[in-house]
Amino acid sequence: MEFHGLIHQFPKEIKIVILAFIIVLSIGFYGGLSFVRNTTSMSSAGVESHYLGNEEDEDAEIMKFKKSESEILTIVHNHILSLSVIFFLLALILSTTSINKKFKYFLMIEPFFSVVLTFGGIYLLWSGVTWFKYIVILSGVLMTFSFIAATLSIIYQLLFYKKVKN
Repeated sequence: MEFHGLIHQFPKEIKIVILAFIIVLSIGFYGGLSFVRNTTSMSSAGVESHYLGNEEDEDAEIMKFKKSESEILTIVHNHILSLSVIFFLLALILSTTSINKKFKYFLMIEPFFSVVLTFGGIYLLWSGVTWFKYIVILSGVLMTFSFIAATLSIIYQLLFYKKVKN
């Protein structure tokens, strides 16, 4: 089944619920990004030290230790499960918009690859494949771009899109 831009035709109360969901979801997502910025300084060295520790760096402002296996498995497990649900719900809502079909499909599918690459990459980084920190950063940026583009597209369709009458 394919929808052809139905979101703008939803009843007002459904549009309000979707808008509230997108706003609250965005607060949580950007809060998570704030945590990442705080713990990694948004740098490859910061990503590496967050998961592998920095105890050999005598000049480190904050001492960090390598995550234990249970900590890393909990991080990977929780994030893959929760982000897959978040991006599934966003994809369902996005499917009802009338944005460019190829861009829509990209925004619906790409985040699932980024989730696996980001958190699988974190596990590989922790396991000693340190160059994977670059894949973690790239996939995290792509995941964030997809989230921003999807939520802005949905908000635009909810608030401003008017179907042109034939």
